[in-house]
Amino acid sequence: MKSSPIRLKQKLSTEAAKKKAARDLKAAKSPYRRAAKADSQKKHRANPGMKGRDYDHKTSSFKTVKANRGNDGKGTRIEGKTKYTIKWKKDHLKWKALLALETHL
Repeated sequence: MKSSPIRLKQKLSTEAAKKKAARDLKAAKSPYRRAAKADSQKKHRANPGMKGRDYDHKTSSFKTVKANRGNDGKGTRIEGKTKYTIKWKKDHLKWKALLALETHL
C-alpha cells in the first residue's frame, strides 16, 4: 500500500536505525521512565479491571490508550520536558535526586 498516508515504520538507514535504537533505549531506561513504568504496573496490579487502559500520570487516572497519547489531542510540544508526580514509598529521596540530576543534563 504505497499510497497510504499512514506510515507504520520510519524509513531509516541501518546506521540511523542503530543510533535511534540506542537513543530510545537510553530514554526508556532513564530514572523517570523506570519509575513511571513501575508505578503504572503497580496501579494495574491493584486494579485488574483496567486491562486495556493506560495509567496517565498527569491526571492520576486510567484512560483509553487513544486518549493517553499526544496530550489528549493537543500534541506533545506543549508538554515539553514536564515531569509528573509519581508517588514512591521507598527510596523517594533517591529518585528525587536522580530526577534532579536528569533535568540538569
